[in-house]
Amino acid sequence: MRGDPVKRAGRHISPLRVVRRPAAAAALIGGVLLAGVGVTGLAVASQTARPAVPVSKPTLVPVPIGRQAPAPQPSPQRVARPTGLVIPSIGVRSGLVRLGLTPSGALQVPSHTTVAGWYTGSARPGAIGAAVIVGHIDSLTGPGVFFRLRQLHPGRRVYVRRADGTLAVFRVTSVRSYPKSRFPTLAVYGPEPDAELRLITCGGAFAAGHYLSNLIVYATLVQ
Repeated sequence: MRGDPVKRAGRHISPLRVVRRPAAAAALIGGVLLAGVGVTGLAVASQTARPAVPVSKPTLVPVPIGRQAPAPQPSPQRVARPTGLVIPSIGVRSGLVRLGLTPSGALQVPSHTTVAGWYTGSARPGAIGAAVIVGHIDSLTGPGVFFRLRQLHPGRRVYVRRADGTLAVFRVTSVRSYPKSRFPTLAVYGPEPDAELRLITCGGAFAAGHYLSNLIVYATLVQ
């Protein structure tokens, strides 16, 4: 996506400025960072003026097969890049596109609502630090990849496939909703001593053609 990120292809995308160094994010941009990034695609919002219609229960997907990655050690060695995301309990199975920044400094968003994206300015999943994966909640054609993210509960597993064939396995610790004006920048982008994961989409009340909150799933690497 290039140029003004506010509206593209009929989507309402909230403006988003991103600092290249996560540690500086809290000090520089406060609650604005990722406050609405169509990071979660409000595709259905500006076109239908109503949220997506709930659908039937999710079709559970099997737990992926693969070698679980060991816990990371404090070292400069990099882990393999992420290639896929599986959340069995809510029926999510998706590849991962790579998301960077637009020329204006806004966070890119997945071009398709059915695919999640990893923000390359965050840690690689399984490495020390917080990895950030975002996805759309819905679209004109129906639910997006993170439509059921709100149904995740603490203790559930999230699996990230990596290019070397390993799986980074995370355990959900909490699921929280925040008004976009009070986005928890430090909690999402601040430094972490362990390997963490953040899954982000939109949520909450729906008014004036867009969602008013961000839903964030916090998870930690299974040791």
